[in-house]
Amino acid sequence: MWKTIAFCAIFVGLALAWESYKAIGRATGGTIPFTDIGLPVRPDNSSMPHVVDIFGALFRPVSRARDADLLVVLLVKNAVVTWHRAAVGFLMGSLAGFGLGALFARSRLLERGLMPFVVASQTIPLIAIAPMIVIWGGSGAWPSWLVHAFFLDEAGFSVAVISAYLTFFPVTINSLRGLRSPDPTAVELMRSYAASESQILWKLRLPASLPYLFTALKISATASVIGAIIGELPAGLGDGLGRSLLTFSYYYISGPPKLYAAIIISALLGITFVALVALAERIVMRRGYRRRMDDVPLVVQEAVEELAV
Repeated sequence: MWKTIAFCAIFVGLALAWESYKAIGRATGGTIPFTDIGLPVRPDNSSMPHVVDIFGALFRPVSRARDADLLVVLLVKNAVVTWHRAAVGFLMGSLAGFGLGALFARSRLLERGLMPFVVASQTIPLIAIAPMIVIWGGSGAWPSWLVHAFFLDEAGFSVAVISAYLTFFPVTINSLRGLRSPDPTAVELMRSYAASESQILWKLRLPASLPYLFTALKISATASVIGAIIGELPAGLGDGLGRSLLTFSYYYISGPPKLYAAIIISALLGITFVALVALAERIVMRRGYRRRMDDVPLVVQEAVEELAV
């Protein structure tokens, strides 16, 4: 409840700051008060539409056609399409990231050998690698059964791969840190009872890594939406928020509020995705479960009792 109130209060504050900036700019002729220094952003309606105009554009038809949808309806439809691709990329990237993290936690040699390449992968500009992935998808690089399993076509699956590319890195890093977070004495105690590495992973390391893992998943949720939006541009898809943002940017001069409205819907999509991950975190990390994980000896004792049985 308080988080919602705080969010609304901050939003209202930002809207007031936006309108105050425009009012000050008009009063001073576009300069900082009491100086001759120009404001960093012009306060005219082309550069900074009124907040009322931005939200008003959401409830006006997209075009003059008789059967044209309201802008908010079009953007919500495109947001659902983009979220579908982002969710598939989020799933693939999260699984790949956790797999790499578990592999690195198991072998320091592999960590030292592969981690530089994992880090280097994030230095490649996404706008450069996205067209390559789209071309690979167009040439049949993705297995058809995998593409259809997620109810996508080749272009949509390429967008999901681009989204996964941004998703896997934070999951890899936090999974590695979380899997190595248990007390070494607890790990050695389980090994003294002849526990295998897989048993230690699932009974001790994985539960201890959940707080780290969910932190990474919330970061990856927003990254997957960004990856999907950027990936939709070179894919040439006719739907999705990427197409909407590109189209409205072409007609920015004649209708700036539409582009800002599309940006707001894109931001709300990212916020909604993070909220879903946070909800999953609250369900998994129940209060009793959290207290249990804070008591490492109890966790080890229960795991050892299961091994003994």
